[in-house]
Amino acid sequence: MMDNKHTNLLIHESSPYLLQHAHNPVNWFPWGDAALEKAKKEDKPILISIGYSACHWCHVMERESFEDEETAEIMNKFFVNIKIDREERPDLDHIYMDAVQAITGSGGWPLNVFLTPDRKPFFGGTYFPPVNAHNRSSWKNVLLNIHQVFTEKRDEVDTQADGLTKHLINSVSISASADVKNSESLFTKENLSLIADNILKQADTVEGGFGNAPKFPQTFSIQYLLRHYHFTKDENSLKHALLSLDKMIAGGIYDHLGGGFARYSTDREWLAPHFEKMLYDNALLINVISEAYQLTKNEIYAQTIKDTLSFLERELLSSEFGFYSALDADSEGIEGKYYVWTKREIEEILGDESTLFCAFYDVSEKGNWDGVNILRVTKNADDFAKEHNIYVEYLQEHLNKAKRQLLQARNFRVRPQLDDKILLGWNGLMITAICKAYAALEIDRYKELAINAISFIESKMKEGKGGYFHTYKNEKATIGAFLDDYAYLIQAYINLQEITGNQNYLKSAKELTEFVIENFQSEMQRYFCFTPLSQTDVIFRKEEVYDGAIPSGNSVMTNNLLYLSVIFDNKNWKDLAIKNIIGLEKAIINHPVSFGFWAISIQLLTIGYKEVVFIGRNILKDLPEMLKMYVPNKIIQTTSIQLDFYPLLAVKLVSENSEYYLCSDNNCLPVFNSLDKFFEKVLLN
Repeated sequence: MMDNKHTNLLIHESSPYLLQHAHNPVNWFPWGDAALEKAKKEDKPILISIGYSACHWCHVMERESFEDEETAEIMNKFFVNIKIDREERPDLDHIYMDAVQAITGSGGWPLNVFLTPDRKPFFGGTYFPPVNAHNRSSWKNVLLNIHQVFTEKRDEVDTQADGLTKHLINSVSISASADVKNSESLFTKENLSLIADNILKQADTVEGGFGNAPKFPQTFSIQYLLRHYHFTKDENSLKHALLSLDKMIAGGIYDHLGGGFARYSTDREWLAPHFEKMLYDNALLINVISEAYQLTKNEIYAQTIKDTLSFLERELLSSEFGFYSALDADSEGIEGKYYVWTKREIEEILGDESTLFCAFYDVSEKGNWDGVNILRVTKNADDFAKEHNIYVEYLQEHLNKAKRQLLQARNFRVRPQLDDKILLGWNGLMITAICKAYAALEIDRYKELAINAISFIESKMKEGKGGYFHTYKNEKATIGAFLDDYAYLIQAYINLQEITGNQNYLKSAKELTEFVIENFQSEMQRYFCFTPLSQTDVIFRKEEVYDGAIPSGNSVMTNNLLYLSVIFDNKNWKDLAIKNIIGLEKAIINHPVSFGFWAISIQLLTIGYKEVVFIGRNILKDLPEMLKMYVPNKIIQTTSIQLDFYPLLAVKLVSENSEYYLCSDNNCLPVFNSLDKFFEKVLLN
């Protein structure tokens, strides 16, 4: 890292990523009026460089180029340079990533984009090396060429920027017509099977997951397949969903010592990840593994949930009960150094006990990755124990003891950097995951953790006038929240109500939904824009619908609208959700891996919801038994007091005796007074 010979304006920021660049010789600005006005006044092109703190190649480009004084001199002389944390400003990242993908056909981080003084993109790319290499121009050559073109062919630059901006606006505006009255042809069991088939066409049937390297978890596709099996008993769907989870849990993408998953695998077999650990990935994986446990009762899934949540509590939970964003991939400037081992290191720590451990976790003298070892499991514990003529209980006890010793030793290493900003949306995803884990495992600490996290958000991240802030650090919340933030927060409130029976969470979900409709709906009054109407520093308001590493705000809002339309008997919300699904009908069915969360909404509408109501003075004692059951299409309300405000609870009298109701499609079965008989009916229907 550089010493403090240079200091730029990023020193006043709170983002760890921006602070990493605060002592570059580049005169970096944060995104804001000062930089944008400077570009207009001096008529200079803007260079925006977008990344995030856990990004390995962002660190590489910083070391090679942004810390180089000769390179910085060119940047400072000819450009207004702006550094952006993509996690703080996903709105800007979405727009300019689309621009680079339109220009080059691909994208990624670091994202380097050149803009006209009025913020329109005209050229960009991702990582550029310090010298010409691998068919990539050097960063210096790119800078000098852009300067020359901008000064000598300005009209062409402006024409290209205008054309590209118009293309971006047209490509993201969704204008498909949709008629709720003609929706029957979409919501059919045949289409559910077609979606499953199209997901499975992408399946790696040997190593699990989808496609080839690099491999991302694709949790929504796995979740769809689990539910498809539950609803149809399609064995192929179950087989691939569980294979994918098993291979990830056994692979190097999972931290076998400390718990938690890295962002993705660089190879087909899940061995070598980019080692950054993101809050959102772990939340989404806990979510789907919890469903897998409810369905299968496989104890490996239960243990993985527990170990991953232990990691999150230990390493990403703030003292205020909000969750931090990420852990870096690098330590001491080397990717993965914190996590990998030589065989000798393990032998020195474990002594004679190392032989069994090394055999089980694929540790060898030559290593399984660049001369070192990433811990992974190549054979399940039962088969391994049989081969070594030992009891599986002995093996597990031996491995657990060894893991504790190695984890203790690892704690003395130089740790990866923590990105300690707290993001509203990612915390919403985390709360939902904790609720799912509580439902599956009934560990009271998880429920307390979820309640504490939502209390933190309510006390520290509210903006006033019904809104919230996107990010929080150093006791200060900043940047207005985006669509994803609200969508994930509403989802969290829904799940909190399910595990606590506290109906106030549903009131909060309703109020936020009304806020989103008022402030984020597009001009067509259909899909929601990523930014609110009040935001003016983006060149256009984008309607994001693709489900990528995290679900799109539109797909989650659609799911929220469906759920809440039943809770509050609001037909308009249901119609809006159905219109939005129909507008993407062909894309969802034909490309479900890119629209996985949308596909789940089609699944729910086709199968139909099970409306579950528990009422009685002591009813909360029965709730955990219902939550443990795998009923992914349930809507559940529980109350021990009279609450006629909610349609599902109205006209149902609360008494000392517990009563259980099951309804669907506006039809209710006779009230049940026996929980066992109620469960029998739930499972049969």
